[in-house]
Amino acid sequence: MTAISPPVDFTSRLLVVDDDSGIRTLVSEFLGQHGYQVDVAGDAAEMRSKLAAADYDLVVLDVMMPNEDGLHALKRLQADGGPPVIMLSAMGSEVDRIIGLELGADDYLPKPCSPRELLARVRTVLRRQLRSEANPRPDQAASELRFAGWTFDLATRVLRDPGGVIVNLSNGEFHLLRALAEHPRRVLSRDQLLNLTKGNDAENFDRAIDVQMSRLRRKLSGGTREELIRTIRSEGYMFLSAVKRR
Repeated sequence: MTAISPPVDFTSRLLVVDDDSGIRTLVSEFLGQHGYQVDVAGDAAEMRSKLAAADYDLVVLDVMMPNEDGLHALKRLQADGGPPVIMLSAMGSEVDRIIGLELGADDYLPKPCSPRELLARVRTVLRRQLRSEANPRPDQAASELRFAGWTFDLATRVLRDPGGVIVNLSNGEFHLLRALAEHPRRVLSRDQLLNLTKGNDAENFDRAIDVQMSRLRRKLSGGTREELIRTIRSEGYMFLSAVKRR
C-alpha cells in the first residue's frame, strides 16, 4: 500500500537563514520540493534585508552564525513582531533548547536534523499560526476591517462599499469574506477556508463554497473595479487587497 503524504502547502513563503551554503541549499530545495516558496539568507543582516523586502510566513534560523548569532537575531525579530521562527543549532542540549524557546522561538531542532522532521515541524508551526490568526485573543481582535475603500464591521456584520452603501451578506458570505480578509495576500485552499469558517454556523458551507465565492465576488465587484479575490488554479483563493484592522 502506498503511503499518503500530508497535503502540500503551496501558499507559504519561508526564509532559510544559515551561513553554511550547503545546508541552505539542502533545506531550501527540500522544502521547495514540498510546495513552499523558499528564499535564503547567509546571515542576520541579509535576513533583515529580505524581511524588509517581502512578507514571510516562517523563518528557519541557524544559531551559530558569524557577526550576529541566531539568538540575538531572534530577539530582534521578536521585538519587531516578526514571523514564527524554527531554530536550528549544533548546540542541541536541553539548556540551549530552553533558551531558544524562552527567547520566543516556535520550535528548536538540533543539527544535524532530518529534512523530513524539519518539514513536519514547519507544517505544525504554520498550522498553529493559522489557527492563532483565525482566533486572536480578545485584546487583539479587530472589530473593523478596511480594504480598497470598503468597510467591514465584524461586530455588526455590516459591509459598506466605497460609497458608503450597505451590501447585504448571507451568513456564509460573511464568514467567507472574514476568513479571506483576515488572511490577505495569502492563498487559502478550500480545506483551509472550511477550517476557518465551519463551526461559525456556516451550515453546509463545504458543499456551497464555490457558489458562496461566486456570489461574494459579484457583490464586491459592484463597489470598485479593483479585483479583490483571485482564484489560484489548483490551489485556492487569494484576497488581493491590503487590509487595515481597527
